[in-house]
Parts: sequence; C-alpha cells; structure tokens
Amino acid sequence: MKVFNYISEAFEELRTNVTWPEWAEVQRLTIIVAVFSVVFALATWGVDELFAKALAGFFNWINA
Repeated sequence: MKVFNYISEAFEELRTNVTWPEWAEVQRLTIIVAVFSVVFALATWGVDELFAKALAGFFNWINA
C-alpha cells in the first residue's frame, strides 16, 4: 500500500505543483540539445581519429 500511495502522491505533485514549459520552448530546447550532441559527437570522433593517427605514426616511427 505504501508504494501505491507514493506513486499516487508523485503523480498528484506532478499534476498540481510542477510548472511545465510551453510546447514551443520544449521544441526549441530539444533542437539545441540535439545540435550540441551532434557537435560533441563529431568533436569526440575527431579527437579519437587524431590520437589514432598519432599513435599509428609513432609506432611506425619506432618500428622503422
């Protein structure tokens, strides 16, 4: 019964006391998060490629 009370109180809290953003703001912020996620993923991929080539060059230089 405690779990049921907790869940019902949580839903009541969400319904009455939470201030939800407008739909336009949600869409705008979602686009911003998506763009930054893509930019961060590309930056991470770029650094990974740079280090992979640097390490490959280093080991080729050692073996030469």
